[in-house]
Amino acid sequence: MTDSEIITTNVVRAAEVLRDGGIIGMPTETVYGLAAVALNESAVNKVFTTKGRPKDHPLIVHLASLEQCLDWGVFPPSAHALATAFWPGPLTLLVERTQLVPNWVTGNRDTVALRVPRHELTLQLLRLVDTGVVAPSANKFGKVSPTTAEHVLADLGDDVDLILDGGICDVGLESTIVECIGSSVKILRPGAITATDVASVVGDLPFLDSSNSRAPGMLASHYSPNAQVLLCSELEDAKEQLENIRSQGLIARIVWHEDVIEYAEQLYSDLRQADTDGCQVVIAVLPQSDGVGLAIRDRLTKAAHHD
Repeated sequence: MTDSEIITTNVVRAAEVLRDGGIIGMPTETVYGLAAVALNESAVNKVFTTKGRPKDHPLIVHLASLEQCLDWGVFPPSAHALATAFWPGPLTLLVERTQLVPNWVTGNRDTVALRVPRHELTLQLLRLVDTGVVAPSANKFGKVSPTTAEHVLADLGDDVDLILDGGICDVGLESTIVECIGSSVKILRPGAITATDVASVVGDLPFLDSSNSRAPGMLASHYSPNAQVLLCSELEDAKEQLENIRSQGLIARIVWHEDVIEYAEQLYSDLRQADTDGCQVVIAVLPQSDGVGLAIRDRLTKAAHHD
């Protein structure tokens, strides 16, 4: 199959492929997902196999509206308020599952992760499919997430049946994951919806809990390019390290953007470009640990982690 046959903007065709049990590259405002109908066990298994993802690692279910999500999860007042405030948007809510949700989506957990993405093409797709769609990042497990259709093609090739081209992801980092169980509210993965944003709705600054992997993206090592990633707190320190590393004959570069919104949007493209250019070392400058900067630090720390 040629690239032009795999990449398309035809949302009707993409919906047909999903309904027929296929898997597709699906755009969102955060990153591209590897999508399959959540209630189709065979299709979901293709997602796990194609990514090389452990089957006990839970998946996020994408739906077209809050009303649809209520069939899949039990929403306490905090979850309902957050969904109303931020959906469609880069927020995933981890709530107790309903009987509709199969074990192959949740990794046998009693909770399910739900999201309504802020991408018009994908909302059209979800309305046409008219059921939940799982969509972990459309790349090999643990590697750098894709933010363009071309990234998906480069990573997965014709292992996918189709790639729906929705342009460049305008957020560039995976969604914030907030656990809402009973009266408890915890951020499990930071993202573009910040702790301050969440607190503006629920009234208290939520606890950041990354202690165990009960939601996507919580493993210590993740989002990793082929190049070694080194972290610096200041740009001047990064420049000194760059000079030292290059003096050893290694190919290296600095990854950094002064504006954190731009940094988030460009981070994965920058890491991928470093690999394409044959860089052996990437020196990343950590932003301040507030707002979106916290999410960037999270992704970079995991990219630099070595098992």
